[in-house]
Amino acid sequence: MENRTAIAWEGMTRVDQQIAQWVEETPFVDTHEHLIEESQRLAGAFDARTLPCNDWAYLFRSYAAEDLIVSGLPAADLRKFLSPGLSGQEKYQLISPYWDRIRNTGYAQALRYTFYGLYGERDLTAESFPRIAEKYYETVQPGFYQRILKLANIEGCHVNSLQRIFMVTEQPALLDQDISILQLCRCSAADFNRVEAETGKRPETLDEWLHVVDFYFSTFGPTAVAVKSQIAYSRALDFSFVTKAQASRLFLHQIDRAGHLHALGPDDLKALQDFLFRYCLGKATEFGLPVKLHTGVLAGHGVMQLSRTRNNAADVCRLLRDFPDTRFVLMHIGYPYEHEFIALAKHYPNAAIDMCWAWIINPVACVRFLKEFLMAVPSNKIFTFGGDYVTVEPIYGHAVIARRGIAQAISQLVAEGWISLEDTRYLIDRIMRGNAHSYYQNAAHKSRGSCQTLSADR
Repeated sequence: MENRTAIAWEGMTRVDQQIAQWVEETPFVDTHEHLIEESQRLAGAFDARTLPCNDWAYLFRSYAAEDLIVSGLPAADLRKFLSPGLSGQEKYQLISPYWDRIRNTGYAQALRYTFYGLYGERDLTAESFPRIAEKYYETVQPGFYQRILKLANIEGCHVNSLQRIFMVTEQPALLDQDISILQLCRCSAADFNRVEAETGKRPETLDEWLHVVDFYFSTFGPTAVAVKSQIAYSRALDFSFVTKAQASRLFLHQIDRAGHLHALGPDDLKALQDFLFRYCLGKATEFGLPVKLHTGVLAGHGVMQLSRTRNNAADVCRLLRDFPDTRFVLMHIGYPYEHEFIALAKHYPNAAIDMCWAWIINPVACVRFLKEFLMAVPSNKIFTFGGDYVTVEPIYGHAVIARRGIAQAISQLVAEGWISLEDTRYLIDRIMRGNAHSYYQNAAHKSRGSCQTLSADR
């Protein structure tokens, strides 16, 4: 597969070209994906959440499908589009009236760069989609994860599995794994079922549940790269101190002696979640694992409560103060409230920011964010790429957008006189890969081998 980039060299100054070349040459450490195992793709093992279909429509599952809905596509038509039951022609006819509405969004541009970089097609049209459909199948062959990531110049990924609390991956040299603490803190029926399916245990007391938490950390903590929680999808990030005695009573109120779950009131549920979340933070700190927290805009459509999203930065201040020895990674730049997250990273030694997903939410905002961040915050406190996909192919297009944005941000800072050209080579290496190798110790010590950071401490 030929490497096709998005950086337009025409009209660029010599300095811009040099910076763009350095950005193109530097590998990314991809700090956030939700990739399913390659074997599931190869087997076509359908799953309603992670593999609803296994054809070219699957490339839209995250996140272009959401833009289609927001642009007017009926939800029922999207379900048909992402089902295995329709022909490629029927699927194209469903979305073609809406494609032109979204083709300039970050979500759709990531797909367009993917179509070009992987399949040689510049856009989705009535003429190109049959070729895209055919090349989709040609690409999904053994080893295609590694081939696509190599083409995108990505030396390794962090994966937060949506299928297991910790995924024992078939490709440990390529895919580092997070422990998902969401299921250990949220206290939903689905979480109890997940724990029972994975461990064979159905805890009836808080102590028994904490033993389960301890099991996950003792078993997987030594090889995990981080812990991850997206609990911000269902509640605020204001986790108060709760005594174990109070949490024990609440746990007993939730589960009766027959093991049946009973709904707690919102205040009681929050208190139990607060205790369990803080317990998991303590375990993460014990095992030296950074804590990745979803912040900012929510995936999906029609559900986000912006008032809660707006308060994410203020809410995490308490955690940053109460757990000074815990390293927090605040994800997605908190968009659209990214300025507050620059302030957090500047003020709190234990706060770092991850630009994962953000490049395709709003590429232009990310260029501004990166410029402002580098002028305000020590440069070792940022990670600049994570695709945030279940599907491997669009990572390519997302990486193209991120490289373009990083080159623009650095070039503008040089042109405006804020940094010198001679400093940029090491800065680029640091923010694209060096910081991740330094920060995520479990990933760093197993190493990607031949890729040596130019000067992580410069």
